Amino acid sequence: MSDQDKAIKELIERTRKELEEAKKPHATSRSWKSPQGYKFLFPWSNAVLLRILIRKLTETLPRSEYRSKAQVDDATRSVVANIEEGYKRSTTGEYIRFLGFSQGSLEEVKGDIERLMQDGFLKSVPESKLTDFGIDLKLWNLWARNPLNSSRILYFPLKFSKGIYRNLKDIKGDNLTYEVFMELINKTDWLLRRLVRSLEQKQDDLKLCLAGLK
Repeated sequence: MSDQDKAIKELIERTRKELEEAKKPHATSRSWKSPQGYKFLFPWSNAVLLRILIRKLTETLPRSEYRSKAQVDDATRSVVANIEEGYKRSTTGEYIRFLGFSQGSLEEVKGDIERLMQDGFLKSVPESKLTDFGIDLKLWNLWARNPLNSSRILYFPLKFSKGIYRNLKDIKGDNLTYEVFMELINKTDWLLRRLVRSLEQKQDDLKLCLAGLK
């Protein structure tokens, strides 16, 4: 590597460091083609499904567990709402911040599910999974994003039912398992983390472009 190349590399690294350490980083503005573009995001459709299944579960809880019911219902609603609100924010930084709120609420739901299982209100069936209920997450995303299905979201047709379940509304809370919830929560968490990383990378790329380094 020539001395000139070394000097250029050092300049790039120094500028990158200065940008990362800046107290007030450049606010990257955002625009969207569709005001409901979040519906095309898999984290959103997963979160909507989680809220529906959580509601089915909490409907089975005894009255004495009204606090647990309210807490987990509210936390699950927050997972969805923060994805939606964050998407409509004007800067990428704000969007990332709201996705962080969604991740925090999702972790709260995870803890609530674990406690409901420990307290005997949610059964554990090892190796049970979403596909046991005929739920295909890719097909669910296509269904949930379609505006024609907004008023009939619970009529999502299950992939296979064996005569038990025909659509989402037929699933009973008593039949849901700890493993099914953990599968959906973990997949949603992974998708949220991947989305945040993608947005952070876009921020970094823009900073370098503004600095004339990319």
